Amino acid sequence: MRGKSAPKSVDEYLAGLPEPARSTLKHIRAVIRSVVPKESTEVISYRIPMFKYNGMLVGYAAFKNHCSLFPTGSGVLDQFEKDLKGYRTSKGTIQFPCDKPLPDALVKKIVKARVKENKEWD
Repeated sequence: MRGKSAPKSVDEYLAGLPEPARSTLKHIRAVIRSVVPKESTEVISYRIPMFKYNGMLVGYAAFKNHCSLFPTGSGVLDQFEKDLKGYRTSKGTIQFPCDKPLPDALVKKIVKARVKENKEWD
């Protein structure tokens, strides 16, 4: 969601969201945290929360009518095309309802694929 000023931290970003987007994205954040390497960091980039590990891994954000997951890799969306049936996707983003997070197993598979991609760049 676009605010007056860019959030300085992920917690500040999440605190500024209305429900149900806040709870949904807190859940997505926890799922991502459960599978990223310990050395990963969380940052705000392009005004949204992002996880970094050997470069950007994945981001997430809330918008007026949906939430999005941004797997920043090259072919991740193609790799999970079947799993993403029923979700609106475009280059580099997966959209889902603010009140219905993506399935945990799917988020974990996407994040693990991104970690693998970034390790290969190491």
